[in-house]
Amino acid sequence: MTNQPAKKKLTEEQRFQYLISGISDYAISMLDPEGHVSSWNAGAQRFKGYLAPEILGEHFSRFYTPEDRATNLPARALATALAEGKYEAEGWRMRQDGTRFWASVVIDPIYDEQGTLLGYAKITRDITEKRQAEQALRASEERFRLLVQGVTDYAIYMLAPDGTVTNWNVGAERIKGYSYDDIVGQHFSRFYTEEDRTAGLPARALGNAAREGRYEAEGWRLRKDGTRFWAHVVIDAIHDEMGSLIGFAKITRDLTEKKKADAALAEANAALFQAQKMESIGQLTGGIAHDFNNLLSVLASGLEVLALGRGAGADSKTFDSMRRAIDRGAKLTQQLLAFARQQPLQPETRSVNRLISGFESVFRRAVNASIDFQIKLEPQIRTTVIDSARFESAILNLVVNARDAMPEGGHLQIETANVDLVEHEVRGLAPGPYVRVSVTDTGTGMTPETAARAFEPFYTTKEVGKGTGLGLSQVYGFIKQSGGEVVIGTAPGEGTSISIFLPAAPGQDGSMHQDDTEVVLIVEDEPDLMDVASALFISMGYEVVTASGSQEAMNLLATREVDILFTDVIMPGMNGIELATYTHANYPEVKTILASGYPLPALKLEDVKLGDFVFVGKPYRLSDLARALRSAA
Repeated sequence: MTNQPAKKKLTEEQRFQYLISGISDYAISMLDPEGHVSSWNAGAQRFKGYLAPEILGEHFSRFYTPEDRATNLPARALATALAEGKYEAEGWRMRQDGTRFWASVVIDPIYDEQGTLLGYAKITRDITEKRQAEQALRASEERFRLLVQGVTDYAIYMLAPDGTVTNWNVGAERIKGYSYDDIVGQHFSRFYTEEDRTAGLPARALGNAAREGRYEAEGWRLRKDGTRFWAHVVIDAIHDEMGSLIGFAKITRDLTEKKKADAALAEANAALFQAQKMESIGQLTGGIAHDFNNLLSVLASGLEVLALGRGAGADSKTFDSMRRAIDRGAKLTQQLLAFARQQPLQPETRSVNRLISGFESVFRRAVNASIDFQIKLEPQIRTTVIDSARFESAILNLVVNARDAMPEGGHLQIETANVDLVEHEVRGLAPGPYVRVSVTDTGTGMTPETAARAFEPFYTTKEVGKGTGLGLSQVYGFIKQSGGEVVIGTAPGEGTSISIFLPAAPGQDGSMHQDDTEVVLIVEDEPDLMDVASALFISMGYEVVTASGSQEAMNLLATREVDILFTDVIMPGMNGIELATYTHANYPEVKTILASGYPLPALKLEDVKLGDFVFVGKPYRLSDLARALRSAA
């Protein structure tokens, strides 16, 4: 049997001492109560550089930097350990070769069974690499923080898992208007519109980001002041090493200007397409109209030759029917030429107020009693260069269309105004002074699709036989040929407003034009007599407005500048004498002429001061009116 060497028995103290001596990752040493090194392990030798004989008996302060020794840090460390039972810190320490390392230090006081201080146990660990890694991480985080904070074109911030804002960069402050203190701790849903919050969009955005890792969208968002901006939003889910959701990174960019530019480009493309379409239709229509007109001319001439050859009275009804058909065809070609902007015009510098006033009686006859018809004219309207007859026809077209849109009655108004257009305010018109004539009704309105096609020839929403579809196209062609533009404002059930923009006549430089033509208010309840009186006054150069009764006349006096009141005496309700008296009392500058088919004695005007008024008997002639006007002056 082989003899094995006997195992050496070690005391507990010896085993502990061997354990301490064999540890190389920690410097474990003992200090006496004054701080001198009394033991030294392999770990201390490894990263401090001293052999045991070199350091035993030396004071531990030599491991400290000169600046720490200058502040008496070694003594304070022992005092803290003694007072508090432990001292723990990190700091720079010195190796034997003078190099420095970053150390984690723990000093514990050691007592015997009687409580007498034996010294201190000191454990030091070299954590230089750990500190460098932490410093590198902090530096990286700081660089990232500075980078994020330096970005001003993007709102970059973090959200907690529940959507609470946890940080905020300057870009977010610039775009959204909230400062750091305003918003950190608040829920990010406050950036969404009320309708989006009601629809649950913020919660869905976080849910999608958490589920899929990323959420991206565009939409309206709110600034602190309540204004909206069009935002591009990206939300990324952030997870820790264990895969747990710790929050979200959210990046928002303000794309409002881009959206406006895209919308403007789309509108410009649509306008270009519409203009090209209308131009193409106009060229086609004009060519057809010219050819058709030539054919009608041949037919008309041939018909005259046939009529002469057959003798008077021969098949007269047939010939009349053929002539009427040719006349209708000729009128149709004129309408087509108007749309194609190829009709001959006779433009002259005119006041649209005078043209509308002079044609007012025709407009009123075109509407029915269920429609409240008003004319509102800008007193100091600019003049414009226009073909008077075709302008009157265009406005009448719009009035008739408005009437047809109000079968149950409603409100219809013609209004004039001076406007100064800026760039792109009205498509196709350069900036500058214009005259606007608007015809507005409270009728059925149009859908966007109908409004987009309203100016196309032969397009109509009326029943078959109720229109050719050339009314608005004729207006459009005439106004475009006159250098203006037509704009439709409409919505289903909300009525329609068609505005005509005409360039102000040259030489006005955008200033107001004072129309010095005198205005005559004709009050007559008989439409035919009203037409005759209007024609007579217009022939003498007056601007005419009309009223069919005293109440309507009083409304016009309150809203219009009137120079002369020409009123019938015998009318239902308030008669002309009462109206004249009312006018004299409230508008003393207005000259008044009374007209009646009864002689003066029969009117019993004893209580009326005839010196205030001029009287004209019916039937009156141009000379009678001229004489009365001289007397009224």
